[in-house]
Amino acid sequence: MNERNLLAEADRRALAYFDGTPERRVYPDAAAIAALAEFDRPLPENGRAAEQVLQQLDDIGSPATVASNGPRYFGFVIGATLPAAAAAERLVLAWDQCASSFDNSPVADRLEKVAGRWVCQALGLPSESAVGFGTSATACTLACLSAARRTLLARLGWDFDADGLMGAPEIRVVLSETAHITVKKALRVLGFGMNRLHYAPVDQHGRIDPARLPALDERTLLILQAGEVNTGEFDRFAELIPRAREADAWVHVDGAFGLWARASSSAQLAEGVEQADSWTTDGHKWLNTPYDSAMAICRDADALAAAMNSDAAYATASRDAQKNLTLEFSRRARGVAIWAALASLGRDGLRELIDRHIRQAGELAETLRGGGYQVLNRMVLNQVLVRGDTDEQTVAIREAAQASGEVWFGPTLWQGRPAFRLSLSSWRTGDAEVRLLADLLLRLKRQLG
Repeated sequence: MNERNLLAEADRRALAYFDGTPERRVYPDAAAIAALAEFDRPLPENGRAAEQVLQQLDDIGSPATVASNGPRYFGFVIGATLPAAAAAERLVLAWDQCASSFDNSPVADRLEKVAGRWVCQALGLPSESAVGFGTSATACTLACLSAARRTLLARLGWDFDADGLMGAPEIRVVLSETAHITVKKALRVLGFGMNRLHYAPVDQHGRIDPARLPALDERTLLILQAGEVNTGEFDRFAELIPRAREADAWVHVDGAFGLWARASSSAQLAEGVEQADSWTTDGHKWLNTPYDSAMAICRDADALAAAMNSDAAYATASRDAQKNLTLEFSRRARGVAIWAALASLGRDGLRELIDRHIRQAGELAETLRGGGYQVLNRMVLNQVLVRGDTDEQTVAIREAAQASGEVWFGPTLWQGRPAFRLSLSSWRTGDAEVRLLADLLLRLKRQLG
């Protein structure tokens, strides 16, 4: 089979998979998972025909996928890829560009610059900000926190690039007790010892309590949250960020999904967030782009560009080239799918998408509460935090729902006890799917009561 026919066969199989999405089990059954053992073979001495490789990948791999791109997936704030973003991703794959700079790909360079400007406009962030399109919120947090530390040290007269950390003034990190694990991972990788972090106590909603905020000074990196992972709550930016600015601290906001509330009718939830110094957010969550697309956004464009610069004698580029704003040197044009998503939605479509999920989450919470469930959070965003009558019932209901194949959502702990978290973020999820979820949970509660 020649290359063109092979790609056509891949397209045919991909479309067949796509057509089956509405009816597919949300989580694969035991037989499909067991069949994956067929992949566990030694490296072959002789290669097989490409069409045979593709057939095996589809025949064995496709049944063992999680239908997170379907309408009945409610786990991990994962959005299904928008049609325009999916189509753009296919074309970008055909382009096969190394999107590190203008010299490597003029079209990628231009589209990612436009996408960065649109992201700032959609989120109401400073227009002068640099936007790097990285692989994940973890990678983008690494980039932003690197820029933060380097800048704080420079203000103290320390040349981080020349002298590193040995003997450098200590940078204090203040973060929420409910900070996301990816933030802690980024800090650990950067060498901030976990025992040296300063945790800010939170209120009953998971927000930093301003009255108990640790002291801030010019050596402080303060990390706030837009969208606490369980409750969906927002730190009080309008109160906290001015205090940090008075102390000459750097403020970073982890907004993996919650920052997109700025593009909705509930933008007041994140009032004052634009005053921060840097932000991270994901595309694959509420913007519904493919995976491997996140954003490092830095008010001081020079600070991010200096921290991430990777110019070499054989590969120089502009300060705002993506290789000089992200961890990756050789990279794909992941910002093109973000451009396509925003181009297809526009401001109105983006607002309607987010508003719909916030409404659905509120209605789902009301239905479950009426059916005897404990809804543990205020319904400010798209997260519904739920518990049954007992810890044992909570776990049993979640396991039964997962085993059903009708829906999928994951476990969590809230204030030391089991709960489960229902996330509304897929453009495919309509009111009918939310009713199906509610009916299933109400039925399981009766059966497992």
